[in-house]
Amino acid sequence: MKKILKTLLMLTCVLSLTACGSEETISEHQQMKIDEAQDRSGLIVSYIEGLVESGVGAEWMQNYDNMEIADVFTNDLANNFYKQFGQYFAIEVEGKGVRSALTSFESGLETLGAITEVGEASSVVDGDTIIVTIPVTGELAKGSVELIFTNDIYLEMTACTLNLNESLSELMVRAALNTLIGMGTVFVVLILISLIIACFGLIPKLQEKFAKKTEVPVAAPTPAVVVDEEEELADDTELVAVIAAAIAAYEGTSADGFQVRSIKRANTKKWQRA
Repeated sequence: MKKILKTLLMLTCVLSLTACGSEETISEHQQMKIDEAQDRSGLIVSYIEGLVESGVGAEWMQNYDNMEIADVFTNDLANNFYKQFGQYFAIEVEGKGVRSALTSFESGLETLGAITEVGEASSVVDGDTIIVTIPVTGELAKGSVELIFTNDIYLEMTACTLNLNESLSELMVRAALNTLIGMGTVFVVLILISLIIACFGLIPKLQEKFAKKTEVPVAAPTPAVVVDEEEELADDTELVAVIAAAIAAYEGTSADGFQVRSIKRANTKKWQRA
C-alpha cells in the first residue's frame, strides 16, 4: 500500500512539473496584437515589392533621410489602402527599418524573381518584440520575409528582411567559396610581403651600380712636352766661337774643320750623375 502511495505521489510531481513547463497562455489582448501584426505584414510585403519593382524605392533612398522616408512610406501606404478598400490603414514604421527593407528586397528579388505567391504568416513573441515570418514564392526561387514589430499598442515596424531559402548543398558551396576567397586573399598578401622582403637584398646592389655610373672619371695628367729650345746663333757669335774653340781643343783639331749650327740645353740629370 505504501509503495502504491509513493508511486502516485511521484506521478503527481511529474505531472505538475510538466504543467509548469508548458507554454504560457497568451492573453486575448496579446493575441489581438499578434493578429494585427500578421495582417500588417502581408500588406507591407506586397507594398515594398511594388516600390522596388517600380523603382520608387530607389528614388526614396536617394532623396530622403530616415525620418522623411518613414513619413512618405506611411502616407503613401495609407492612400493606396484607401483607394483599394475605401478606408485608411494606420501603421507606424521606423525610417531605418523601411530603408533596410528596400535594400533587402532590391538585392533579394534579383535571385528570387517576382513574388508570385505569399504564404500564411506565423509569429513569435520575443519579449518586447513580435517577429512575423511570411513564406514567399518567386519566379526563380523560394524565400521568406521576416518582419519585426514592437510589442506595444503602436506595433511599430522596426525591421523587414527578405531571406532566400537555400539547401544544405548550396550553403556548403557558399561556405567553401567564402573559405577559399579568404584563404586566397591571405596567401596573396603573404606572397606580396615575401617579394617585398626579397627586394630589400637588391637595394644595396642597385645603389652600388648607380654609384658607379655617376662617378666622373679623372683625366690622367698629360705629360709636359719638353720643347727643345734652339737658340739663334746669328746674334751670339762670341758664344759660338768659344764653344767651337772648346770642342776643337777637346778633339785636338782645328776649329776650322767643323761648324756649330745649333746649341741645345743639356739634360741636367745627366750632368748631376757625371
